[in-house]
Amino acid sequence: MTQLRGKKPADSAVESRYLLMPNQANQFGTAFGGAIMAWIDMVAAMAAQKHCGKEIVTAGMDSLSFLEPVRVGEMVLLKAMVNYAGATSMEVGVQVIRDNPATGEQRIATTAHLTFVALDENKRPTPVPPILPETDEEKRRYANAEIRVQMRKQMRQRMGKKE
Repeated sequence: MTQLRGKKPADSAVESRYLLMPNQANQFGTAFGGAIMAWIDMVAAMAAQKHCGKEIVTAGMDSLSFLEPVRVGEMVLLKAMVNYAGATSMEVGVQVIRDNPATGEQRIATTAHLTFVALDENKRPTPVPPILPETDEEKRRYANAEIRVQMRKQMRQRMGKKE
């Protein structure tokens, strides 16, 4: 088996922007969590696919934290990047930033971590390139992702689920 060439986290970086419209909001004028979650899954999938260059599937979403509401008329900026790569899976971190076009104020509204698995032509898990963090921030994200990966494994073992 050939060794895959490592990639920098920045090589997987993806940004996307949306405008929160009334049909994506509740009766209070703030975003439905499900709308934000769908955007998170989409931008994270693009980052994972950009990293591995293969078909990918979402294996899980965790650490989803809604920190602040996003209001109708605000822009939503999503930033995603691969934090960690295992043998066939990748953890992608996503920041959702609410951007008020009237004031220019930007604040982190939501954060999430998702796991994706790369698939081969037979829809079976396939190896992904290792991640090579370079900056202090990338190294911090990698170290934190390693902790989350271990916690997920321990939880599956405690619950008696297949790894």
